[in-house]
Amino acid sequence: MLMSISSLVFNSFFQKVLSDPQKRAISDQYGEEGLKDIPPPGSTVCTFKNGCNGNGFNPRNAEDIFAEFFGSSPFGFGSSGPGRSTTFPPDGGIFGGFGGTDNIFRTCSEGTVPRKPPPVESKLPCSLEELYSGSTRKMKISRTVVNCSWQVQESEILTIEIKPGWKKGTKITFPDKGNEQPNQLPADLVFIIDEKPHDFYKRDGNDLVVNKRMSLADALGGTTVDLVTLDGRNLSLSVADIINPGYELVVPIEGMPIAKEAGNRGDLWIKFDVKFPRRLTPEQQAGLKRALGG
Repeated sequence: MLMSISSLVFNSFFQKVLSDPQKRAISDQYGEEGLKDIPPPGSTVCTFKNGCNGNGFNPRNAEDIFAEFFGSSPFGFGSSGPGRSTTFPPDGGIFGGFGGTDNIFRTCSEGTVPRKPPPVESKLPCSLEELYSGSTRKMKISRTVVNCSWQVQESEILTIEIKPGWKKGTKITFPDKGNEQPNQLPADLVFIIDEKPHDFYKRDGNDLVVNKRMSLADALGGTTVDLVTLDGRNLSLSVADIINPGYELVVPIEGMPIAKEAGNRGDLWIKFDVKFPRRLTPEQQAGLKRALGG
């Protein structure tokens, strides 16, 4: 850009000189060099620093010619008439902005206000065992990073500490770990806990629910329920009550951990499904009547 401006200024200056008979004579005598910074013999040496004085050759400063055409100098030089001294502005001298102090070399985001895009959300499926006891997950992510006009892919491993008792919908946020776009701040990366179905237990808030099917004989004569808990313990429960259809047994503090109440847990609910026989022999019917007093 500076070379284009310099060419424009010099061409304009060259045309003005050739239209002047005296300066045309200098051109004929000394050639092109006589029209630049090299003065003819006997003339005063002219520089950007001290200007020209006396009756010698005085090539005009490029900034003056440019100012005639455009009303201001692109170089940011100060001036005070003949004999003036050229000073560089504090913000970079000749690389200063047009008629001011702004640098012409701008950053890729200058003049824009970066905005924060919506977070990037992703589900994190977890087993009921993980949500019962807690676990640590290592997640490898790959994201786009923008640097001015080019983009690169970078990888990173994120560590997620799953706390005991976390529920479906719990969010874990990693600020500024999402993809970048031009003129935008990096998005936040959000993982949302999702609960995988379990083969035996079902979660109900902080409680656990299990369905247990048993025969009519066990329902009437008493039984023992054996369970393996989510943290691997063997739980044996004796049931002496007569189990009617719809009967439920509540086992305190054998449910899910309560995340905001350290050491506290919900309850375990056992719901029984009594399996009735489809048919009985005459002897079985008679025996049940005698046993039940019917």
